[in-house]
Amino acid sequence: MTTFAAVQEAQGFLAANPDIELIELFILDANGVPRGKLLHREELLALYQSGRPLPSTMLGLSIQGEDVEDTGLVWDVGDIDCRAYPLPGSLVRLPWRQIPTAAVQVSMHPSEGLPATPADPRQLLVRVIEQLEAEGYHPVMACELEFYLLDQKRDAQGRPQPALDADGSRPRQTQVYGLRELEQLEPFLKDLYAACKAQGIPARTAISEYAPGQVEITLEHGPALAAMDQAVRYKRLVKGVAHAHGMQACFMAKPFAEIAGTGMHMHVSLADAQGENLFASEDPAGTPLLRQAVGGMLASLLDSLLLFCPNANSYRRFQANSYAPLAPTWGVDNRTVSLRVPGGPANTRHIEHRICGADANPYLAAAAILAGIHRGIREALDPGAPVEGNGYAQATEHLPTQWSAAIQALEHSEWAREAFGEAFLKVYLAIKRAEYRQFMGEVGEQDWRWYLSNA
Repeated sequence: MTTFAAVQEAQGFLAANPDIELIELFILDANGVPRGKLLHREELLALYQSGRPLPSTMLGLSIQGEDVEDTGLVWDVGDIDCRAYPLPGSLVRLPWRQIPTAAVQVSMHPSEGLPATPADPRQLLVRVIEQLEAEGYHPVMACELEFYLLDQKRDAQGRPQPALDADGSRPRQTQVYGLRELEQLEPFLKDLYAACKAQGIPARTAISEYAPGQVEITLEHGPALAAMDQAVRYKRLVKGVAHAHGMQACFMAKPFAEIAGTGMHMHVSLADAQGENLFASEDPAGTPLLRQAVGGMLASLLDSLLLFCPNANSYRRFQANSYAPLAPTWGVDNRTVSLRVPGGPANTRHIEHRICGADANPYLAAAAILAGIHRGIREALDPGAPVEGNGYAQATEHLPTQWSAAIQALEHSEWAREAFGEAFLKVYLAIKRAEYRQFMGEVGEQDWRWYLSNA
């Protein structure tokens, strides 16, 4: 499935965009952070013809951008060059940039990109999809990303604050689903939708979410790999357009203690080779195959939680009655559970996975979801009866709310080792352990407030 773009794509782009001077080459690392280089126009064709060498350490960095030696991608391999190639359809203009600039996404070549290839999040998703397709299942996905629009200036106490509305006022109320709130964002939304259209990203419904300055825009469903490519590029696009409007788009899972966190809801179904939905059913709970998929995701939830909630801050989002999930539960048209089967016509039947924070890497989250589905089908797992009513009140077991517990669960999971591969887990776990040590090693304002005088 790993296909790279032909040089004709670059030639056509350059002919149609004679003003472009610079090209951002980027690859997504384990944390979902774009890393790469800034190329000049005349370097683009060579990238398409023979790829571009990138240091192996580029896929072994912490979220702070620091080398993690235990990944095996630093001194053990001499920070070797690994060759990456451009992805089809990823060469697009960045309309918010002052210098005429384009961007192109690359991925590690399966053989020329070694030893970094197993650490490439997109390559992991490719492998999981190939395993499903080999058995006749073609995953279809869509991504809903929530985010905050923040002021680039902090408040008087140095804390982040919602961006000003178009009328100059500062939003203070939740006003979930408020239309006035969307109207106040019209200048931003206008440019965002225009940029999405120019880049071929199918952005659809926009809603004002459950906090001041919080927005969600849905992306259209499609083949899983293409859908996650679009989610990755959409996230970069949102940040770029927000910056051009004097704002900061924040995808942090829980940026404020007192109001809602930000999630990434993943919608998934399986199709046959002809594109027919294998979950389609007049039964609101879906087909037996759908229920097996749910069973597999529930059985694999703890083992893969670190891919859904990768950071210390991710676990602050798990609070009761917050529309964030707390337990390994499923239900039909019920937003108090982790896995929801939405209502609608029979041919639209699918599963909404509600666990991921907006800080998750879309490729890794999708890979974990699909690997869980594959497990459920192979083992014919029964998810039990769907939850009816308040899922928060009925939960008999809960997801861990400690980052360290999720790291340990992934580290000790034989299922994850088989599903994701030893090489990927070595890199990913090394990064997360290093981040955990550094995070716990810092002393800050909360420590002083709690313990400076009282200990």
